[in-house]
Amino acid sequence: MTTPLLQLPANQRQKLISALRTKTLAPPYPDIAVRAALGAEANTTRIATELRALNAQGINGAATAYALTLADDARASIRAPELVWSGATVPGVHARKTRQVFDELTCSARRSLWISSYTYWDGSQAFAKLAEHMDVTPDLHVKLLLNVQRPKGDNAAASQLASAFASTLWGHWPGDRHPDVFYDPRALKDGPEKAVLHAKAVVADDEIAFVTSANLTEKAFDENIEVGLLTRDRTVALTLARHFSVLIERGILEPLPD
Repeated sequence: MTTPLLQLPANQRQKLISALRTKTLAPPYPDIAVRAALGAEANTTRIATELRALNAQGINGAATAYALTLADDARASIRAPELVWSGATVPGVHARKTRQVFDELTCSARRSLWISSYTYWDGSQAFAKLAEHMDVTPDLHVKLLLNVQRPKGDNAAASQLASAFASTLWGHWPGDRHPDVFYDPRALKDGPEKAVLHAKAVVADDEIAFVTSANLTEKAFDENIEVGLLTRDRTVALTLARHFSVLIERGILEPLPD
């Protein structure tokens, strides 16, 4: 459970820090003194109870103020997630564009890049900037996760459909180096075992993660109403990349034929 001291609005938390440092607010922290320090709009009872509990554990006002300052500094150092949209721009609402973010991540990664999409359209264009960046960044390891679909009424063997998909992808690949490509073979099954790879995400260098509703298509990047979140939280990026890795390790995702 988060302490009510951290749930205070920033301006009230600063008032609390100042009052504790100057000792204008001191044990036994009566409710009336907390109200005087923070204002009538504060949840006086919860704050006073928490301060008394900390004091009972030997944590004095100066230590509490220092801890709150450290917490604020830590919060300030974490960049908040950014909204990313496709489609019409809404006046007064700041948001990044899907194409801009996708190109930025694929062209700035130096070590590793995960890209997952349910579908793509026109590989020579969809992967043009990625392929160019791969060709000039030899240490970059790219894993591309794509869904392989069975056309309606097509009874071909799953292996044939996967090979045909690979032939089309590589036949239009716009660069010299190829990424490692994986797909979910369950998408080629019928009945209750059928499932698809529907995740749309990018992870760059295990540090930046972009999760979006947009597929790798011109429509999704520029015209459809699509929404996503871009985060520089390394824990999120690492967890997402690790999840993809485990899916491959367990054979849930298989490598696309050459």
